[in-house]
Amino acid sequence: MFRKLHDPGAQTVTIFIDGRPVPAEAGESVAAVLLRQPEAWCRTTPISESPRAPYCMTGVCFECLVEVDGLASVQGCLTPVRNGMRVARQQGPRSLSA
Repeated sequence: MFRKLHDPGAQTVTIFIDGRPVPAEAGESVAAVLLRQPEAWCRTTPISESPRAPYCMTGVCFECLVEVDGLASVQGCLTPVRNGMRVARQQGPRSLSA
């Protein structure tokens, strides 16, 4: 599990991960916040449903896919947090709409 090296002070916002309020520093990525959680995973694989966590933190590997405010398959490493943001871990395969 990761932790902050400094105190963010007054620049804290609250996001919701799977419905739970979580403090975050304004401007940091969703993936960075997820890595500090006791359960650091952000999605499960479509076939075996094994948990995956952010890996490259640069937008190359797509391991950090999450649902943000109802939009699925968002790259958490490239998405800055904002107050009130709702993040859900993606589980299993995504459904395709017609």
